[in-house]
Amino acid sequence: MSAVVGGVGHYVPWDGGCLLIGRDVGVVPVHAHYAIQIAFGLVPGVRFRTRDDEPWTAYRGAIIASRQPHTMDARAVGANAVLFVEPETRAGRALAERYLHAGIAPIPEERLAEVGPALFAAWHARSATAVAAAAARVVHALTDGVEPSVVSDPRILRAVAYVNAHLGAPLTLEEVAAEAFLSPSRFRHLFVEETGMALRPYILWRRFLRVWELVSAGGSLSAAAHAAGFADAAHLSRTSRRMFGFPPSALQMAEPLRTGR
Repeated sequence: MSAVVGGVGHYVPWDGGCLLIGRDVGVVPVHAHYAIQIAFGLVPGVRFRTRDDEPWTAYRGAIIASRQPHTMDARAVGANAVLFVEPETRAGRALAERYLHAGIAPIPEERLAEVGPALFAAWHARSATAVAAAAARVVHALTDGVEPSVVSDPRILRAVAYVNAHLGAPLTLEEVAAEAFLSPSRFRHLFVEETGMALRPYILWRRFLRVWELVSAGGSLSAAAHAAGFADAAHLSRTSRRMFGFPPSALQMAEPLRTGR
């Protein structure tokens, strides 16, 4: 199974998620990560499977549950988009409630009919603002504007904001729990209840987002690794292979998008 080969594209973040969009992406080995994943190509044919020993399934687009093992093959679609949505956000909860009764769910064609091509059009126009807005419309179309039945606890949102502001430093359960004004044991329970995962893997996910942000801005892997709290570039690469199936060096960032429209 080969890793990502020749993929070139861009990373675009927003509050509660991010987007990797590019072309010439190969096969990504089996991996699992924290975020809910939305994936589709410029044309139908992106393929997924949950294990190497099972047959591929082709999709117009697919939604993959948080922590669901999967492998992706985007060789037949040219350009492809992968949106990561944090499960504890309102959009993440709505996606889970609406689609994710199984590990991988197909996206109905009618949901992508307009918003999918519009995302690639914004990318070709090279506007980061337009790409972020188009990505938000994709998420909105898939949730149909329906609010989830459970809203995130403000104490957990405060803790998440603290984590994001201190990724380059060691973070302990006790430290983050204090920011939420909770005992470590109560915080541990509430954090898992709200996000579906423990604090440590959540911090790791946020550190990867920081790495992508820095690398897409032209930073070196070594500098990005240290700024995001990894011991060094080798530690970052080993962890990336385990979580995403490929090292960060396989993500070839194109020239940055314009910040205006």
